[in-house]
Amino acid sequence: MKKALLVISFGTSYPETRKNNIEACEQQLASVFPDRELFRAFTSGMIIRKLRERDGIHIDTPHDALTRLYHAGYHDIAVQCLHIIKGDEYEKVLHEVERFRPQFQRLVLGAPLLNHFEDYLQLMRALHHQLPRLGDKECVVFMGHGTTHPAFSAYACLDHLMTHYHFPARVGAVESYPEIALIIKGLKAEGIRKVHLMPLMLVAGDHAINDMASDESDSWKSQLEKAGMTAIPWLQGLGENPMIRQMFVAHLTDAINENSREDA
Repeated sequence: MKKALLVISFGTSYPETRKNNIEACEQQLASVFPDRELFRAFTSGMIIRKLRERDGIHIDTPHDALTRLYHAGYHDIAVQCLHIIKGDEYEKVLHEVERFRPQFQRLVLGAPLLNHFEDYLQLMRALHHQLPRLGDKECVVFMGHGTTHPAFSAYACLDHLMTHYHFPARVGAVESYPEIALIIKGLKAEGIRKVHLMPLMLVAGDHAINDMASDESDSWKSQLEKAGMTAIPWLQGLGENPMIRQMFVAHLTDAINENSREDA
C-alpha cells in the first residue's frame, strides 16, 4: 500500500526562512515516518502565485496535493499542518481532508500547534529554550499573526498563561487581540526597559520583517521605542526550534494512533 506524508503550511516567499523553518519541520516529520513519501502544500494562494511567477517554483494547494496523491495511487495519507491555531488556514485544510476522505483507504490529519491545554504548557517549555539571557527589567514579546476567526482567543490564552506561570514574556497579535498598544501599556506598568521581539509564527516572513522588526513608524519595534523602551528584534521562526518541530511530530503520531485504534 502506497503511503504519503503531506505537510501543509501557510507558506513563505522567503527562501532562507522556508529552508530553516518549513523544510526543517518537513524533514523532522519525514525522519519519523520513513515509510511515507514526503509531499508539500501551502494554503496561501498569494504565496503560491508569487513563487510561480517570480521563481518558477510550483507548490500545490491542499486540494491539488490530495488530487495528485489520489491519481498517483496512494492509499494511506498522513497530513500534518504547520499552523499555530485552529483558525481559517487550518479550516481550509480540514475542509479538503473531509472532502477527500472517501477517496483513500486511510486519511488522517494531525492537529496544529495549539490544540489541547497541554500544548500551551509544552509550547512555553519549548520557547524557554530560545529566550535570550534576560537582565533586570527585560522581557520578550512574541508576535502572533492574529485572526478574525474565533480561535484568536488562543493568543490571549497563551499570554494569560505566561503571566500566571511567571514566564518572562507577553504575547500580542498583528491582526487581533491582544493588540500591541495593550501589551505596551502592561510593559510600562511593570517598568520594563528592554524588550526582545520574536515571531510566534512558523516562519519569520513579512509580518516579522516589516510589522515587527522594521523602522517603519507603525512597526512594533518603533512603537516600543516611542514608548521609551529599547527593542531588539529576533528573526527566528518557530520552525527553527526543534522542540516545536517535535510537537508537530507528536500531533501526527497521535492522529495516526487514534485512527489505528478506531480501525481495530
